[in-house]
Amino acid sequence: MHIFNQTGRYFALLLRVFSRPEKYSLYIKQTFSEIDNLGVKSVGIVAIISVFMGGIMTLQVAYNMTNPLLPTTLIGLGNRDSLILEFSSTIMGLIMAGKIGSNITSEIGSMKVTEQIDSLEIMGVNSASYLILPKIIAVVLMFPFLYILSVFFGLIGGMIVGPAVGAVSVTDYLNGIQSSFTPYYVTFSLIKCLVFGFLIASISAFFGYTVEGGAFDVGSASTRAVVNTNILILVWDLILTQLLF
Repeated sequence: MHIFNQTGRYFALLLRVFSRPEKYSLYIKQTFSEIDNLGVKSVGIVAIISVFMGGIMTLQVAYNMTNPLLPTTLIGLGNRDSLILEFSSTIMGLIMAGKIGSNITSEIGSMKVTEQIDSLEIMGVNSASYLILPKIIAVVLMFPFLYILSVFFGLIGGMIVGPAVGAVSVTDYLNGIQSSFTPYYVTFSLIKCLVFGFLIASISAFFGYTVEGGAFDVGSASTRAVVNTNILILVWDLILTQLLF
């Protein structure tokens, strides 16, 4: 029964979040602030992880291609399609759930336990909408951008590591990433990114907004938020793959 209670509270909170804002100018300013805080400041970790991810994927594909009849251009193609379809969307989603999600939960949770949210409510502000809506918009807008960066840096990582260890030449790798390209793969992954971005921001905000107790409870709420977000990202990855392919 607990899961149904939590689900009901989650959707009730979303109704409050998406109610009509009081002052649009305030929300726009807050949204840009969240884009910088949650999106732009995540570019560094996305780039670093993607370079290594692309390098590892290139080596994995190269070492599993023991058949001499297979062209080495398949190494670049395999890395490209793995990054576009799954790694740069789903794996980045799981990593961002840890970074962005815990950030959102701890920020809103700290405001809840120190009664700042109650103060906003007393002043007549819709605290759910004011605190959560800009975060959801910021993450949903930035996630596709981070995905594109992830694919780019992943391909760069493969191009550095593959030739460096002698697994593939730069020319064959570049020919591989340009061959048999299916544009729909990018469309499919961008749709996944929008869904994952919404899940990360809304679920993390829900656990922060509904936390009760003190600082210790904020920490445990952050952990629960990341775990639940990761599970739902994988569930929706399965659902969207089934629906869109």
